[in-house]
Amino acid sequence: MAVFAGQGDARRSMRLLWREPGGVAGPGLSVDVIVDAAIAVADGDGMAALSMRAVGERLGRSAMALYTYVPSKAELVDLMYDRVLGELPTEYPLDGGWRVALRAWAEDARVFFLAHPWVLQVSQARPVLGPNEFAMLEALLRILRGTGLGPSVLRGVVGAVVQFVRGAAGVIADARRAARETGMTDEEWWFSRSEVLAEVAVDFASRFPLSAAIGAEEPPSVPGEECVPYLERDAVRNFAVGLDVLLDGVEAAVARARAGGS
Repeated sequence: MAVFAGQGDARRSMRLLWREPGGVAGPGLSVDVIVDAAIAVADGDGMAALSMRAVGERLGRSAMALYTYVPSKAELVDLMYDRVLGELPTEYPLDGGWRVALRAWAEDARVFFLAHPWVLQVSQARPVLGPNEFAMLEALLRILRGTGLGPSVLRGVVGAVVQFVRGAAGVIADARRAARETGMTDEEWWFSRSEVLAEVAVDFASRFPLSAAIGAEEPPSVPGEECVPYLERDAVRNFAVGLDVLLDGVEAAVARARAGGS
């Protein structure tokens, strides 16, 4: 279920987001300490487990003790989201060109989202407008600056890249969560249903020939894939192929722009 950012008091949220870090305001407590504890709760147990009470328990304090520093859970989500975005690198070497740098950013972002899968539940409909969110945007724009694309096209490229990476990471995050919550591995789930499908849809290949052809082709191997669950392995392959196609599209847009096209 999506969580919408920016649901707290606008002035208080923005002041907290753009404050100077540090500055313990009480015995062992500060905004930073509370945000770090909240991130640990979400990393360990998911966004559904996040509450002011859960954070307080992790810190050995009551929920009421936290409200002096963070007004509510709504502001806390904004702070958590922007804090973890600060883990993303902000500089990428461009000596290999924008395509190499953009691929590196996408790979780093995918790893980041899988390290903090709860971030994927924070809706992109309303940005947090925090400093680290803007730092992520600046990093992407610095990579793409050399393409010569205009602002309107760059907005579309940035949106497409971010949403592609979030979507790809989301598939893997969901596969991992499904295995934990159902107690059934990807292989067990898939093969139990594929056997039944073959029984109940004996004419599958003639009814859906293209789907059958894709399923019959042996996909390329992934390094260390014997240690990777079945569905996750497939998602990693799809990410690599999809990213290549997306980057090819950006190159086509660059070629059009340089040729004077729209």
